[in-house]
Amino acid sequence: MVWSLQAIAAIAGALVLLIAAFLIGETLPVLQKVGFLPFFTDPAWNPTEALYNLAPMLWGTLFAAAGSVLLATPLGILSAMFCQYYAPAGIALLYRRLIELLAGIPSVVYGFWGLVTLVPLIGRLHPPGPSLLAGMLILTMMILPTVALTADASFAKVPPAYLQGAASLGLSRWGTIWGVVIPAAKSGLLTGVILETGRALGETMAILMVCGNVVQTPQSIFDPIRTLTANIALEMAYALGDHRSALFVSGLILMGLVTALVIVADAIAPEENHG
Repeated sequence: MVWSLQAIAAIAGALVLLIAAFLIGETLPVLQKVGFLPFFTDPAWNPTEALYNLAPMLWGTLFAAAGSVLLATPLGILSAMFCQYYAPAGIALLYRRLIELLAGIPSVVYGFWGLVTLVPLIGRLHPPGPSLLAGMLILTMMILPTVALTADASFAKVPPAYLQGAASLGLSRWGTIWGVVIPAAKSGLLTGVILETGRALGETMAILMVCGNVVQTPQSIFDPIRTLTANIALEMAYALGDHRSALFVSGLILMGLVTALVIVADAIAPEENHG
């Protein structure tokens, strides 16, 4: 069994390394030709004219992900608190099942709902409708189950002795949650934030359907944007030569962002194990 698990782990690690090597190999032609800096300094994204500025799409990706994380994180953590410490057992069980169902809905369904319902509502508030705000709201719905279920599991792992000790000191229920439970579950909560951020950065189809796909740095939440993932999905089918290599640079940047998240999660893990 140990040898089998080691072999499976080695295969998983090798796959990650192969993906990284493939991305680097595909980006080398354009990087050797123009370098890395033009991807952030060129005046526009127009590969047919050898202009490869990815900065507006990178900002769109980061803004959409950050906005959705800021919205989903408190909602998910508060809902987990409700399930663990306030809701009757039957309601808590039903709520968890609904959250799990929400996690299983395909992204294209979220995107379609956003396109036919959410985008027109935003358009009435502030045209044109397809916008950074639409992307943030759709992503919030998609990543909410991740942080809610992770927080719920983290709260469930808090030792009962902590709660009993807080009760013996006369702390209120909210005082116990704020002063004892949240510090004890901090590492698990942070891990949930890392996981939801990774999901938000990598989402493609729903974002592509509701954000308008305009290559620009947004000046407000009502501006249309294009993310790095949407750009790959839109242009890879007909991209050739340096254009194709430039799209792989987008993928390499995304992998770098996810790798940074993994490093942060790895730094959190020892603290969690120590606790």
